[in-house]
Amino acid sequence: MTLSEIKRLYRIIKVLLEYGLDELAPVHQFTKGPLLARKALFWIRNRHADKPIGERLRLALEELGPVWIKLGQMMSTRRDLFPPHLADQLSLLQDNVAPFDGQRAQQLIEDVLGGPIETWFHDFSIKPLASASIAQVHTARLKSNDKDIVIKVIRPDIRTVIDDDLRLMFRLAHIVSKCVPHSRRLKPVEVIKEYKKTLIDELDLRREAANAIHLRRNFLGSDELYIPEIYSDFSNETVMVSERIYGIQVSDVDAIVAQGTDMKLLAERGVTVFFTQVFRDSFFHADMHPGNVFVNADRPENPQWIGLDCGIVGTLNSEDKRYLAENFLAFFNRDYRKVAQLHVDSGWVPYDTNIDEFEGAIRVVCEPIFAKPLCEISFGHVLLNLFNTARRFNMEVQPQLVLLQKTLLYVEGLGRQLYPQLDLWQTAKPFLETWMLEQVGPKALFNAIKEKAPHWVEKLPELPELLYDSLKQGRVMNQRVDALYAGYRESKKQHSTGKFLLGVGATLVICSAIFLTNQQETYAMGSGFAGVVSWLLSWRTYRR
Repeated sequence: MTLSEIKRLYRIIKVLLEYGLDELAPVHQFTKGPLLARKALFWIRNRHADKPIGERLRLALEELGPVWIKLGQMMSTRRDLFPPHLADQLSLLQDNVAPFDGQRAQQLIEDVLGGPIETWFHDFSIKPLASASIAQVHTARLKSNDKDIVIKVIRPDIRTVIDDDLRLMFRLAHIVSKCVPHSRRLKPVEVIKEYKKTLIDELDLRREAANAIHLRRNFLGSDELYIPEIYSDFSNETVMVSERIYGIQVSDVDAIVAQGTDMKLLAERGVTVFFTQVFRDSFFHADMHPGNVFVNADRPENPQWIGLDCGIVGTLNSEDKRYLAENFLAFFNRDYRKVAQLHVDSGWVPYDTNIDEFEGAIRVVCEPIFAKPLCEISFGHVLLNLFNTARRFNMEVQPQLVLLQKTLLYVEGLGRQLYPQLDLWQTAKPFLETWMLEQVGPKALFNAIKEKAPHWVEKLPELPELLYDSLKQGRVMNQRVDALYAGYRESKKQHSTGKFLLGVGATLVICSAIFLTNQQETYAMGSGFAGVVSWLLSWRTYRR
C-alpha cells in the first residue's frame, strides 16, 4: 500500500469514526481486533451521537466525496441487502459537489473538438449550470442552428481518484466479507464489483449518448416522454453536447400545480412510460430519480415527462418480459401458485424447489399486503418482498430485475408524490393484459408471420439449392453412419475374439497349475505355454 493510500485510508477511518459508524460492526471473533484498535484511537470521538445511525452513514459518505456518494446511491437501491432505516437515508444522498474551474472545462472541450470553442458555439458560459461527482454541465448556443445546448464534460483526473478509492473499497469489502456474519448474503465484494462497472460506464459519455439516442427514437413524437436531442458530431468519450430543455423539476410539485397541470394524467403517464419502456421496447431508463426527471412547462393540459442523464439503462429479454408480465397478472389475481411455478419455469429459482412450500411463503408475505385497498399498496414493495422471499429459496440475484425494481420504486414514488391517489395497479393492469394478448393467440401469430415474411421472401429463391444441399448432405451423412456402424461391428467382433482368447489363456494357465501339482511337468509346460500364447494373441487383437 502506497503512502497516499495509507493517508486516504486514515482519512476514511477518521470520518467513519467521527460519525460513530463503528456501531455497525457486529460482535464477532473477527471484529475483536478492529474494535480494540478503535479504542486505541481515543482522540477520534463520535461527534454525532445525537443522530440516527442511518443519517450518520449518509453524512459520512457525503463528507468522503463523490466516489462514496455514488456508492451510497447504488446501495440505496439494494433494499434486499440493507435494512430500511439505512436504505431510506442512503436514497437521500445528493450528488451536488463543488464545480471545477470553468476555464479548465473550456480547455478540455476545446482539446476534444480540436479548436477554439467559438468555432462551434455562441455564448459559452464559464459558470457551470450544474456540477456532479463525475461531470459538470455548461450552457451555450449552437452556431449552426442557434439552438440552446448544454455541454457535459467529465471532471479532469477523476479516473485516478476513482481508481484509488476503488482499491481501498475492495480491501475493505474483503475485510467485511471475513468479519461480518452472513456476509455471503450481503456479498460486499460483489456489490463493489457491480458498483465499479456502473461507475466506469459513467465515465464514457459515448455510452450515455447512445442510450439517449435510442430512448429518443423509441419515444419520438410521443406525448408521454421527451428525451433531448444529442449532437453526436460534437460528442466524445469525455464531452457530450445535447439540447437544453426548460422544464420544471418533478420534485417541485408546487410549481407544477401552479401552472394548472393535470396531475392525475401526469402521474398515470409516468406509469405507462415505465411499462412501455420495459415491455414494448425492452430498454428502460434505470436512473429516474427526481434530479433526472422534469415536466414540460409548455403543456399543462397535456403533461409530458422529460428524461435526462441516460447513463444507466436496463434491458430484458423476451423470456424475462413474458414471465414478469405473467407474474404481475398472477399477483393482480392473487394466484400465488402460478407465481411460484413461474419462478421455477423461468429458472429464477432451482427446478427442484418445492412448489407447495414456495407458494406458502409467497402467500404469507403477500396476503397481509393485499388486505389494504389496492390504491394504498406499493407495487414496488410487493415486487421487493417477492424477490426477498424467492431469495430464501436460492433465487440468484438477477441484475436486470434489480434495475427494474429500483426504477419501479422511483416511478411509483414520483407518481404518488404528484398524485397521492394514484392507483398504480389499476393503471398497469390493462397495459399488461393488452401486452399479453399481443404475445399469444392469433394476433401474436399474425405479427410473427408479418415480422418473418421479408426474410422468408428473401430466402425463397435459394430454396431449391438449399433443398438439394440438404439432400446431398443427408446422403453423405448416411454413408458416414454406415461406415461408422461397420467399424463399430468390426471393433465389437475384435473385442469378442480378444475376450475369448483371454479366457482360453486363463483356463490353460489354471490347467498348467493343476498338472504341476500332480507332478505332470510335460503337460504343465505345454498348457502354460499355450496359455501365454493365447494371452499374447488376445493382446494383439485388442491393439489392432
